[in-house]
Amino acid sequence: MPYVMRNADGDICGLFEQPQEDFAVELLASDDPAVVEYLNKPLPVSSVSARQFRVMLRRAGLLDQVKAWVAMQDGETQDAFEYSGTFVKESPMMAAGFAAMGFTPQQIDGFFSAAASL
Repeated sequence: MPYVMRNADGDICGLFEQPQEDFAVELLASDDPAVVEYLNKPLPVSSVSARQFRVMLRRAGLLDQVKAWVAMQDGETQDAFEYSGTFVKESPMMAAGFAAMGFTPQQIDGFFSAAASL
């Protein structure tokens, strides 16, 4: 039976074996639906392979637009796009590219989740 920590919205955001003074004092059964949901929640995707990233760009109709943006960047960014084996969501190149494309944080998360499923 875990002690749960909840965020400001009341959702479980952590589980502990022992009570944690001031932030995890609520004890729930291990089979409580909220605990089961938290334990089965998919982890956020932080990176995808180059193949997954490029296929997702193609499927989203963005490959040519991204290639044009990359061509206008410095050599280091061009090399990173061309030769990286992994694309990391939080990297400065990704942040700049997604900002240039007008993506929201939720759209970026969705893009990486979809790419990870390929």
